[in-house]
Amino acid sequence: MSKLKIAIQKSGRLSEKSIRLIQECGIQISNGERKLKAESSNFPIEILFLRDDDIPQYVEQGVADLGILGENEVWEKDKKVTVITKLGFANCKMSLAIPKDETYTGIRYFSGKRIATSYPTILQKYFNSNKIEVEIEEIGGSVEIATGIGLADAVFDIVSTGSTLLMNGLKEVEVVTKSEAVLISNTGLSDEKQEILNRLLFRINAVQNGSGNKYILLNCPVKALDQITRLLPGMKSPTILPLADKDWCSLHSVVKEDEFWDVIDRLKENGAEGILVVPIEKMVL
Repeated sequence: MSKLKIAIQKSGRLSEKSIRLIQECGIQISNGERKLKAESSNFPIEILFLRDDDIPQYVEQGVADLGILGENEVWEKDKKVTVITKLGFANCKMSLAIPKDETYTGIRYFSGKRIATSYPTILQKYFNSNKIEVEIEEIGGSVEIATGIGLADAVFDIVSTGSTLLMNGLKEVEVVTKSEAVLISNTGLSDEKQEILNRLLFRINAVQNGSGNKYILLNCPVKALDQITRLLPGMKSPTILPLADKDWCSLHSVVKEDEFWDVIDRLKENGAEGILVVPIEKMVL
C-alpha cells in the first residue's frame, strides 16, 4: 500500500506545531532521537524532517508528497506546488523596518535604498508592484544587524513581536504581507495517494473546526429562550432540555471562539446562569 510522505521542518516551533497537528488527527508517530524519517503505526504516512527552505523543492520533485511550512517559504522559493489549505498556526508578518531615528515618509522612502533580507524574491515582487527601484542585499541570517554595520539602509524580515527590531535600533514601518503555516502538495499525486490525502484533510478539518469553536451549556429562564436561542443558533439548532423547575431549561450549543466573550456578555444580560464552556477536541461538519 502507498504511503504519503510529508515533509516538515526538522526543528523549531513550526516543527512542534506540525507534529502536534498530526497527533491531534489521531496519527501515531515516533521520532525517537530526532531521526530524519518517522513512520506512522496507524495511518499510511511517513514524516521527513527537513530544512524548511528545502521543502518546496522536495515537494515539487516528488521526494515528498506533501509539506507543512510557512507560506513565506512557498512564495520565496516559487516552486510548482499546490497549496492545499492554511493551517492556522505559525502566524507572522513580513515587514520593512528602518533605523528608529529615521523619519519615514511613505513607501517612496525606499527608492534607491539598500535593503537587507533573506527573502529577496518576495521583496523584489513587492517593489516591482509599487514601481520602486531598490538595491536588495541577500543575507542568510541576522538580518536585523544589517543597518547597524552599514550593510543596508533598511531590512525586510519576519516580525512576530517586534522585540528583535527594537533591540537592534529599528522600527517597523510597512507590513508587506502576512504568513501562516500551510499544507502543500506535489501536483502529480497518484489516485491512491490522493485518496489518503483526502482522509488526512478530513481529520485536519475536524481538528480545525474543533479548535475554532466551544461547546456551551447553560441554564436559562423559559421566557428568555427565544432571545438566547438567537444568540446561540448552534450548528443547526441548539439542544434544549427541561429542568425540574418548569420555569427553567438547559440549553446546549456551539459558539465560535472569536465570538465567545461578546456572546457570554449578552447571554448574562438575557438571564442565562450556570454557563459552562468546554473545549471541542474535534468537530465533523
